[in-house]
Amino acid sequence: MVLAPLAAAAPANFARQVSSSSAAAATKTGSSGAQPTITEMATGGNSSSTASTASTKAASGLSDLDILNFALTAEHLESNFYMMGFQKFQASDFMNLGLDQSMVQMIMDVSMTEAVHVTTLQAAISAAGGTPVQKCDYNFDAALASPDAMLKTARTLEAVGVSAYLGAAPLVNSSDVLAAAASIVTVESRHQAVLRLANKAVPVPAPFDTALGPRAVFTLAAPFIKSCPTGSNLSVQPFPAIALQNPDQATIGSSLKLQDPAQPSGASFCAFVAPGGPQYEQISNGECAVPQGLAGEVYMMITKSKSIADDQVLAGPTVIQPS
Repeated sequence: MVLAPLAAAAPANFARQVSSSSAAAATKTGSSGAQPTITEMATGGNSSSTASTASTKAASGLSDLDILNFALTAEHLESNFYMMGFQKFQASDFMNLGLDQSMVQMIMDVSMTEAVHVTTLQAAISAAGGTPVQKCDYNFDAALASPDAMLKTARTLEAVGVSAYLGAAPLVNSSDVLAAAASIVTVESRHQAVLRLANKAVPVPAPFDTALGPRAVFTLAAPFIKSCPTGSNLSVQPFPAIALQNPDQATIGSSLKLQDPAQPSGASFCAFVAPGGPQYEQISNGECAVPQGLAGEVYMMITKSKSIADDQVLAGPTVIQPS
């Protein structure tokens, strides 16, 4: 896989996709030269469309620029994770786990494409008149405790990356931004397949992937983030973490036990968010069963009701891997 030409070309191509709508919006509105926002790009300067877009933003709480910066935050995390991991471990460390040289090279290629995604999103945000968020200070101590821990964490991060892009898609107003993001998520799904193979799991466990909303995604990312530079903190609050007694026993038919049966207060259901839609299991005496029909990476949440709407989620998600 030759990545050098891609690294040189991708940011410019991506930025042109996003900024081309900006030029069109400026022409239609006869603006005084001010750079249109990415929301204006989506509406082409039409006032009624702009009003509709504003309502969409109010409902989701995020503009298209916010969503691009949210994606950049995730790509920064992934890129720095791989960079720090490959600084710490050698190819031979992974081969000692049973991986062959070609598989190790594929994982290194994943690392390189994550770095390209960072520069691509930075260019797109700047072209749209925004300020790209900077990388944060990360805590990968447990994630990089060993080569095996790195592979397991990478498998989870790639799955969450796919889910993050899918969950953000309905919130995007600009078709150009949506198309550009789609060109990244398809590659993220290939990353996920590579890391599942590296962890000796089937590469395609289900016919569909699972979408996660921004708060759920940030809940999974937050434990890796120590702090972020001023101006680079997202306006997204994570949910409380799920405390389980037996998180490693998440197999089909097993019972998962809350660390404290009385917490979180109001907990009624375990929601298992997976391809095909969420499944709900009643919590009884601080326990819930892992339902049938789950595959791949599954997101477990604690909810008030049979809903995973933000206002019904009490804790989580946490990632379980029944297959």
